[in-house]
Amino acid sequence: MVETRVRRGNVPAETSSLVGRRRELDELAALVGRSPLVTVTGVAGVGKTRLAIRTAGRLRDSFADGAWVVELSAQQNGDLIGHDIAAVLGLREQAVRPQSEVLADFLADRHLMLILDTCDHLIDACAALLRRVLADAPHTRVLVTSRRPLGLPGERLFPVEPLPVPEAGGAGTDAVRLFTERAHALVPGLSLDPEAVAQVCRLLDGIPLAIELAARRLRALSPQQIAERLDDRFALLVGGSRTPFGRHQTMRTAVGWSHELCTAEERLLWARLSVFAGWFDTDDARVVCGDERLTGFELARLVDGSILIAEGSRYRMLATIRDYGREWLRRLGEEEAFVRRHRDHYLAQARRAEAEWYGPRQPQWADWAHREMPNLKAILDHDEEFDLVTALWFVWCCLGRAEQGRHYLDRTLDRRPEPSPGRTKALWVRAWTALDAGDTVEAGKWAGEAYAAAMADGDLAAAGCARRCAAAVALARGDLDEAERLATESAELFERAVHSHIGLPVAEVTLAAVLDARGEPGRAVEVLVRQWGRCAERGELWARSHGDQARSLTELGRGEFDTADVYARAALDVKWRLGDVTGSAMMADQLAAIATARGDGRRAAGLLGVAQRMRTDAERSQGGVDRRPRPEAVRRGIAPEQPRRDPYGLQASREHTEAEARALIGDACYDHAFAQGVIMESPAAVAWIRDI
Repeated sequence: MVETRVRRGNVPAETSSLVGRRRELDELAALVGRSPLVTVTGVAGVGKTRLAIRTAGRLRDSFADGAWVVELSAQQNGDLIGHDIAAVLGLREQAVRPQSEVLADFLADRHLMLILDTCDHLIDACAALLRRVLADAPHTRVLVTSRRPLGLPGERLFPVEPLPVPEAGGAGTDAVRLFTERAHALVPGLSLDPEAVAQVCRLLDGIPLAIELAARRLRALSPQQIAERLDDRFALLVGGSRTPFGRHQTMRTAVGWSHELCTAEERLLWARLSVFAGWFDTDDARVVCGDERLTGFELARLVDGSILIAEGSRYRMLATIRDYGREWLRRLGEEEAFVRRHRDHYLAQARRAEAEWYGPRQPQWADWAHREMPNLKAILDHDEEFDLVTALWFVWCCLGRAEQGRHYLDRTLDRRPEPSPGRTKALWVRAWTALDAGDTVEAGKWAGEAYAAAMADGDLAAAGCARRCAAAVALARGDLDEAERLATESAELFERAVHSHIGLPVAEVTLAAVLDARGEPGRAVEVLVRQWGRCAERGELWARSHGDQARSLTELGRGEFDTADVYARAALDVKWRLGDVTGSAMMADQLAAIATARGDGRRAAGLLGVAQRMRTDAERSQGGVDRRPRPEAVRRGIAPEQPRRDPYGLQASREHTEAEARALIGDACYDHAFAQGVIMESPAAVAWIRDI
């Protein structure tokens, strides 16, 4: 087995030193130790996040279950906070239970530290969620960073003040140390005038981020010039007032100064780039922001000015910088127009991705979807049309993001009840996402409504999608005659449709699963061979992996262990490549079932541990392409019990595989091998599986 390590949380490594704050660190650590909820408050840029992260790093070994950071600055929807926390903790999505209840149950007997970073814009939602969690999880400690308190009983506030600045002619302070350290890191050997540095620190009120922004300008300006421009800016920007937009005074001062140091074209670019919620590249910027007023896209200049953060060829803005740019975009009267251009750009890309999904470019579009999710979510959070949410059906149904899809689809369906082709498409996509969650009741309801609407529209492909879902529901209920009829009808509808649709090979997998459940594995294999060839001809991977998964299950049932292993590994390779970590975990479970059938209990235990770890690492990629409820969901009454063979499941349940493995090697050996699998990071686990 490859070398592994235990992951005790996700506290990020710090990339620069933390200057000063020793007293604050000691006091905050002590406060967290005796208080269930501590909120670190202070103005923007004062260092709340740095202080919280450093405290988490110091204390994580004190918590048996580690310290976990949930970054909320990009989240604009309070209803999804619970899902963000669950994703970081590795909890699987559950469509039926409230997320607060799921989190409370999970945390009830755990000893861990939870850091919720940047909650300013989600105060009410965070408070509502934490009220339930803290009531049921006595050993959990929550550390929040926010400019405002949450207002919960028992909340302890920890205000963070700016770094001390020197009086005129006074000695150096932590603010001066910070400026000096960052200056020497940027320009080694630079000679600094202590009084000029002190003046800059005073003008910036000791705000750490403002000081760091100022230090970045030393490539072009001396400290004296920086101080002079800061003085000039106060009068130039707001006529003597130091509050450009009436809030976040000191941070707005720092950011406004950076704004003044930009050229007119750079300022305009900054304002327009503020519509991006996540990473973007030069082409994205040019399409969204360019016109006759803005033809230059020297993004590197904005990187040098600390307006943009660069990683390779892609860029993003810090939230505070983005907010400042958005204020100026609004003042320019351009906000609505460029928000629309941003939406249109990503809608065009999503439509192209959808059109090319049934083909060889699946991996590239999967990468695009995972990478661009912050921008897509920013649009969807305010979008009430069907266009984008349905164009992204492949994200919700194929890439492990069914819970996000259900959220946006439900909202749009509620707000757009009138019949339309867009609503018809949303109905079948919603049915598929319900099936992903193992909610066969909801899936059947949506599938029925989608079929009726599709036939009324004359949309045969949409009707085929609805019937495919209905067939899977019938199979899950054990009604094999109805399942075969519906799966056959689904395939016929796709054959009659005007354009080829990926639903056809998916319907064939459903039909093969029905035949296998009937005890006709030979016929099932015939269907899957045809399905595999259809996908291979188009260079398609996702539906083919669906078929490989079903083929592995069928071959295992026939006792063809080597063949079952080959197809399970093929399915794993595709699911992992497409970023479906939960689907990859399913295939690790399948490989474990194959190992027990071969009598290799130790390998099975390790694989079951790997599968568990993959689910922990799945984060926002829960749901995958598994069309059955998890055994845990069945036991808790979240979903009805499924028959022995479900459409895309494993030969045996995880519990049965575990029991077989324990019987083969004994409890002690099983527990050791399982633990070895659990401590493996998912990428290392996939490499290990490929080697065994």
